[in-house]
Amino acid sequence: MNLDLRGKTALVGGSTQGIGRASAIELALLGATVTLIARNEQKLKSVLAELDTTKGQTHHYIVADFSQPGAVQTAVTTYLERFQDVHILVNNTGGPPGGALIDAQPDEFVQTFHNHLLNNQALVQAVVPSMKRLGYGRIVNIISTSVKQPIVGLGVSNTIRGAVAQWAKTLSLEIGRFGITVNNVLPGYTQTARLESTLAIRAKASGKSEEEVATQLAQEIPIGRFATPEEVAAAVAFLCTPAAASINGINLPVDGGKTGSL
Repeated sequence: MNLDLRGKTALVGGSTQGIGRASAIELALLGATVTLIARNEQKLKSVLAELDTTKGQTHHYIVADFSQPGAVQTAVTTYLERFQDVHILVNNTGGPPGGALIDAQPDEFVQTFHNHLLNNQALVQAVVPSMKRLGYGRIVNIISTSVKQPIVGLGVSNTIRGAVAQWAKTLSLEIGRFGITVNNVLPGYTQTARLESTLAIRAKASGKSEEEVATQLAQEIPIGRFATPEEVAAAVAFLCTPAAASINGINLPVDGGKTGSL
């Protein structure tokens, strides 16, 4: 099985923490040269120091705020003028605050749409010409299992995540013939800051402790525990390898079997 990413360049969004950080680390371990993208330069420098360089890589970072898609595209375009080749793009952005759909205001949808779908579109438009020229492209979008089964209390997120999944499927049909695959990884409950926030919200609403809520949620998962960021990152990294060349346009849950749909 060819899992070798030596000579490949990867851009990884939201890579200063959680699944984004774990994905960047995993891609570097497979040999990729990684460029981190996030808004906090100090955290970017910290993660950059964690990336494996034993295969001769020189990693980089881009400071960009995903709430401003135009600025993200400009930053990446400037980067490409210097480093040209991009083989892998991992789209990853933190989700919006939770809340009931009926209570959501229009600007919440607009901001989340900008942060996710429009940012993804801007990044794809920046890197796909390079991927076409190289004849190799891997675009992986880290979304949520809400794509398959909406999650109660995440109304805005459910709505926009679904739009991103449809966008990705459509894109996979358009650019697959150029050797570029587009896939979505759908994390379930994963040990990240996002999960900590979810536990706190549910604990407050239920009157239970966060530990009690965590235990209850874990019991709903067939494997009996939450996933780690590294386990999700392993799926992301595999989809970026030559071995995954015929996997295109899929939604891959990494949730311990919790999602009720096929």
